[in-house]
Amino acid sequence: MYRGTVYPWHCDQMGHMNVMWYVGKFDEATWQLFASFGVTPDYLRNSGRGMVAVDQRISYQRELLAGDIVVVRSALLEVREKVIRFCHRMENAATGEVAALTVLTGVHFDTEARRSRPLPEELSKRARALVSDFDPGI
Repeated sequence: MYRGTVYPWHCDQMGHMNVMWYVGKFDEATWQLFASFGVTPDYLRNSGRGMVAVDQRISYQRELLAGDIVVVRSALLEVREKVIRFCHRMENAATGEVAALTVLTGVHFDTEARRSRPLPEELSKRARALVSDFDPGI
């Protein structure tokens, strides 16, 4: 889970959080989710591995305004040999209303060879244990 705040500089000329900041907060939530099964900064630096997003779908549901507190709840949807599919649900923490949903597909890869590689068995096992049947509906 990720928690954050909408700051005035996140807002556009219409007064609500601009789409670039939704994506940024989803990205921060992604690293929290990855760390929960061992894909940490230390793992990435020490193993010569990386994660790359190859697909992202976003559904915007409600506007967020400066001062709003947000919570992003995350779920792993699928873990394959080299691929992880996951989702995030961004909510207004005060109202519980869903502000946005996103589903992403990420690939584990070798940063030097620039080719996809299988997740190490231990990380794959930990990730599979976290797979949810949550349906983001997008």
